Amino acid sequence: MADEYDLPKGELMKGKKGLIMGVANDKSIAWGIASQLAAQGAEMAFSYMGESLERRVRPLAESIGVKALIQADVTDDASMDSAFAELEKTFGTIDFVVHSIAFANKDELKGSFVDNTTREGFLTAMNVSAFSFVDVAKRASKLMPNGGAMISMTYLGSERTIPNYNTMGVAKAALEAATRYIARDLGPRGIRVNAISAGAMRTLSLAGISGGRGMISQGRAFSALKEDTSREGVAGCALWLLSDLGRSTTGEVVHVDAGFHMIGMAEPETGEA
Repeated sequence: MADEYDLPKGELMKGKKGLIMGVANDKSIAWGIASQLAAQGAEMAFSYMGESLERRVRPLAESIGVKALIQADVTDDASMDSAFAELEKTFGTIDFVVHSIAFANKDELKGSFVDNTTREGFLTAMNVSAFSFVDVAKRASKLMPNGGAMISMTYLGSERTIPNYNTMGVAKAALEAATRYIARDLGPRGIRVNAISAGAMRTLSLAGISGGRGMISQGRAFSALKEDTSREGVAGCALWLLSDLGRSTTGEVVHVDAGFHMIGMAEPETGEA
């Protein structure tokens, strides 16, 4: 299946096997990463939840030779037990994991964070978006006897307030903290753990946020490069972190957002200093 950019072929991931979690369609960040890893020789399994998602993901998986599609509900221990048993049966050991999973109730991704956040919604967002990475790391590390690498996906709303991001911003902040603690614990085993903070992109997740399109235009206008965040750039960062090129890098949150995160104030329209 054609992608939005031409992928350079290579062997940076040759012989490496891993799990991609979070492919939803051909616009998802996880798909961009998976395509890049496949182009560099990686063998992969995709996880999915539910029949409708499987129907969307299966053609993508088949187009890049994915070895297995594994059902996994990150909120259910029995489902995760089964998923990682199947992953072990497929590969034996693995070398990398991409965690690109997040969820918050749509009604809570608009307006006031204080007024619209419910206890149930807050706990759901934290469970799916942050704790799931802790659980995945614990399970995946057992399949990494020779070391490996893991990445999670975050966004600037974890560090700064972004209109309507609300509960998801708090959950992403927890995810980033969890990434650092996981990196500390798994470092002695030779397992590197990092997060990529990608700029706003046209994904299903963004569609669920009130004013999501505005996040893209604002990101472009205020970025240092004055351009949209590209999936190619995010995928390239993932390739660096997951391949041997990423040696000695762990516990980091790497921003791939055209420089949006570093801008403190927009340039004056009048051109005055």
